[in-house]
Amino acid sequence: MNIVETHELTKIYATRLKKGNVVALDRVTLHVEQGEVFGLLGPNGAGKTTMVKTLLSITTISSGEALINGLSPSNPTSREKVGFLPESHRFPSHLTGMELLHFAGRLSGMSTVQISQRTDMLLKLVGMEKWGGMKLRKYSKGMSQRIGLAQALVAGPDIVFLDEPTDGIDPVGKMEIRQVLKRLRSEGKTIFLNSHLLSEVEAVADRVAILLRGRVVRTGTIEELTVKDSQYEIEADIGNKTIDIPEEMGRRISLTSKGMTVALNNSEDINSIIDKLRMQRISIRSVKPLKQTLEQSFFEAVSDSTEPEA
Repeated sequence: MNIVETHELTKIYATRLKKGNVVALDRVTLHVEQGEVFGLLGPNGAGKTTMVKTLLSITTISSGEALINGLSPSNPTSREKVGFLPESHRFPSHLTGMELLHFAGRLSGMSTVQISQRTDMLLKLVGMEKWGGMKLRKYSKGMSQRIGLAQALVAGPDIVFLDEPTDGIDPVGKMEIRQVLKRLRSEGKTIFLNSHLLSEVEAVADRVAILLRGRVVRTGTIEELTVKDSQYEIEADIGNKTIDIPEEMGRRISLTSKGMTVALNNSEDINSIIDKLRMQRISIRSVKPLKQTLEQSFFEAVSDSTEPEA
């Protein structure tokens, strides 16, 4: 089941600049499945935050369609089970962390008993139980992000939109936030994650979309985006033997005494390569697809989609 869907979603900002209007989102079509962590990646200015704002009806759609739980963002009911942590948020600094959660709970229509139960649980979940009584003005950036995540979860949402949730958090804090996101996924929650920290997204996301100049240029699972097509790393006791790859099958990328890397024209030809090694009585320890990092895949997608200037 898709909890978020967009079809040809377009957002244009009118300006008085000579270059004309700004196209922030250009016919974006994507979907987010229930219970998954979906990462939206892109450089600054790609349209990531605008995407979230249109889904939450913070800004209007110019054309196309967006749906949350089958409802248009213009319908307030679409946001009844939605949590949101904006980038560079500004919570009332005179409140304590606990008061902020109570305030968020009241805005969501929760009872005092429900709010108290959720507050204690969420402060512990994000590691802020010791600082719930401290004024927000005294919080560090990392503490502010943690309490921001807690307020996004107060009403027990089905889907949570997080815009740069680990911004300003130290490595230990980032690891703890990752654990929170994984726990939420295990509970069946859906997470829509905006981030420029590719390693963070790679660690928690099930699927990602790469946004560039308002357009989706690549989408897929982490596995699909990081496995290089028909390229394999073979760990084997090759020694000083020479292994040639028939030109019609592909090419050999590297060869050492401990293994080789090959790029094949057809992934099924890996079986023929394995047979060739066995015929030479070479012991094979492992055969695995050659992978790249999500960061490498991202830069590859951006490079492939860069249009030359006129």
